[in-house]
Amino acid sequence: MSLKCGIIGLSGTGKTTLFNCLSKNKMQVGMGVGTKTNLGQIEVPDPRLDRLYEMVKPEKKIPTTVEIADIPGLSKSGSNKKEGNRFLADIRQTDALIHVLRCFEDDTVPHIEGSIDPLRDKEIIDLELIFKDLETLEKKLDKYKKAGKAGDKEAQHGARLISALTDHLQSGQRASTFDIDNHDKKYLDDCFLLSLKPVLYVCNVDDYSASTGNKYSNNVQEALKNEDSVILVIAAKAEAEISELEDPNERYEFLQDLNIEEPGVNKLVRKAYHLLDLQTFFTIKHKEARAWTIRKGMTAPQAAGVIHNDLQHGFIRAEVMKYDDYVKLGSEQACKNEGKFYVEGKNYVVQDGDILNIRFNV
Repeated sequence: MSLKCGIIGLSGTGKTTLFNCLSKNKMQVGMGVGTKTNLGQIEVPDPRLDRLYEMVKPEKKIPTTVEIADIPGLSKSGSNKKEGNRFLADIRQTDALIHVLRCFEDDTVPHIEGSIDPLRDKEIIDLELIFKDLETLEKKLDKYKKAGKAGDKEAQHGARLISALTDHLQSGQRASTFDIDNHDKKYLDDCFLLSLKPVLYVCNVDDYSASTGNKYSNNVQEALKNEDSVILVIAAKAEAEISELEDPNERYEFLQDLNIEEPGVNKLVRKAYHLLDLQTFFTIKHKEARAWTIRKGMTAPQAAGVIHNDLQHGFIRAEVMKYDDYVKLGSEQACKNEGKFYVEGKNYVVQDGDILNIRFNV
């Protein structure tokens, strides 16, 4: 399934450096370099897949992936410019956002606003997204008002909702903080509001602050402590150097020097994965051990469709083993012997870590 995270932020925050680490691309970095959105894929690290691969010893191991977009740096009032509008349109195509905040000092990379202040930078980006959302809502409100004048009760209710949300945005608050009933969300479904997207904040710090953070990242965490926000501290420059190392021992020594247990980008990928409300199921055969991505709440036929449409259309049943059971017992046959091999029908909701074998009829 195609799901995409967008990396956003001001120019010079380290967005493209982070993108290169995540996607293993080699895009040029530097102030003013980005004139178009870079696209890539990130592999989701999952120790469970590694364990299954060790146990089954198939020919291949295929991790699940998520698409990622490195969107060129926005600037204050950038939404009023043609190029800024194009970048905002690229943000609209994403499912969640990774907002990189500059929390490091570097005289060789001057800040576009003249000083280091991640909270100010966050506000600049938030306002650009909000301004674009206000444009969208203005058109939507006009449509509802016209239909409401003709006596359409639904349109009248929609107009009241849009007016309230507009007031909320005009006060400088994101759409994601607007209190709305589930029943009313249908009025916004076709708006694709930018400030409604879930956000993961990355405080990009200097190498020496990779494990502890610094005064800038601490300010961000303090300011957002009462919000339902995910915040990670990452030294993107150091992560880029780690990603270049092929020798596992050298990587381990580098991590030890930074006083961290694993690359920060691994944590970022997992957090982004959950931010998108995703989970993983596995298939294991003699040729491959593979992880698959689904949205939480998907049924067995829907999960089968992620593998191939034919499996969903001809779905008969799903044979299910739980990851923990399989690892503990050691094989499919052992799971059957212990009553840990389940046959599930069309209504079964797939759980994270399920090992599935789909039975279908073409």
